[in-house]
Amino acid sequence: MDLRPPSERVDPRARWMWTCTEALRCLPLLAVLVLAGGPWNWFDAPPWLWAFVLGLMLAYVALVPQWRYLVHRWEVTETAVYTQTGWWARERRIAPMSRVQTVDHREGAVARLFGLATVRVTTASAAGALTIEGLGQARALDIVDELTRMADSVAGDAT
Repeated sequence: MDLRPPSERVDPRARWMWTCTEALRCLPLLAVLVLAGGPWNWFDAPPWLWAFVLGLMLAYVALVPQWRYLVHRWEVTETAVYTQTGWWARERRIAPMSRVQTVDHREGAVARLFGLATVRVTTASAAGALTIEGLGQARALDIVDELTRMADSVAGDAT
């Protein structure tokens, strides 16, 4: 087993899901800026400062999901599950089939709106479970079935 980049990309709809979730994360910060009183009143701030702050937020919301889409990858082989995640710092992980303990399927509320799901592969690793976010719902269910069957057929102690 070598630590190589996985070959599969997540579903393209994941970009839209990540865009919406990043926009929702920016809303509380924007609310704090608008509602902040005291020595710094945002209503009296110069227009260029508003433009700068809103521009930073829009750039973050527009660029981070695209970058994540380019980086996030996964692959299932007969011997292991490979994942690559991150947008600032990249992390590549391998879970050998002999170490797979559980395979979970999760559909959060926002993911469900976009027809997406997450597959989580739990091993005995101290680094925690491997997750594959942004998969189409049907594809995620297929991967769960495939991984369950493959992990069951591989000899190993899964500890």
